[in-house]
Amino acid sequence: MCGRYTVVADGYELTEHLKARWRSARLAAPRFNIAPTQHAPVLLREESEAVLDMYRWGLIPSWARDPGIGNRMINARAETVREKPAFRGAFERRRCLVPASGFFEWQKADKSKVPHWIHPAHGDLLTLAGLWEQWAPEDAEPVYSYTILTTGANSFMQRLRERMPVIVQEEDRDRWLDPEAEPETSPSCSSPHPKDCSPRTRCPRG
Repeated sequence: MCGRYTVVADGYELTEHLKARWRSARLAAPRFNIAPTQHAPVLLREESEAVLDMYRWGLIPSWARDPGIGNRMINARAETVREKPAFRGAFERRRCLVPASGFFEWQKADKSKVPHWIHPAHGDLLTLAGLWEQWAPEDAEPVYSYTILTTGANSFMQRLRERMPVIVQEEDRDRWLDPEAEPETSPSCSSPHPKDCSPRTRCPRG
């Protein structure tokens, strides 16, 4: 599960790193503890162009009666995403990438839990596999929301938790965003981060 994450890059840095433009003038500021129901940057494909926008974390299906259901849909299991009514349509047509500088996991220690920040050792930007949806309530503006896909943990992460976010490598980003492509044909789109990446990842306390 991924329940908190960080984006330390600002809006201008995101455009440069991801070679994208912002859909609106609302640029993202650095965020160090992004929580469910908050708005955060997502990367989308608009025709042939990469665009950034701010969406609500916690996917609200188009058929939902109220937005509260999104509070329970911050993650989607990659293994079953094609089967779940809330996610299968988005998986086929509305995939996105969620920029992240790192994500948090908590480890039990006696009677407390110790937070660990998982991030690339050299400060590289991660892109997490996501799905987005539009929910249109009556007499109100549409709500755009997203969920983050998770998969089984690699050997590095297993010391903390049995699940981890699906991390899409740079060479696979276009394939993930392309609704005509089958993302399963690219390893990083549906499997854990490769084991050979774990030495580049630190797990500090604090």
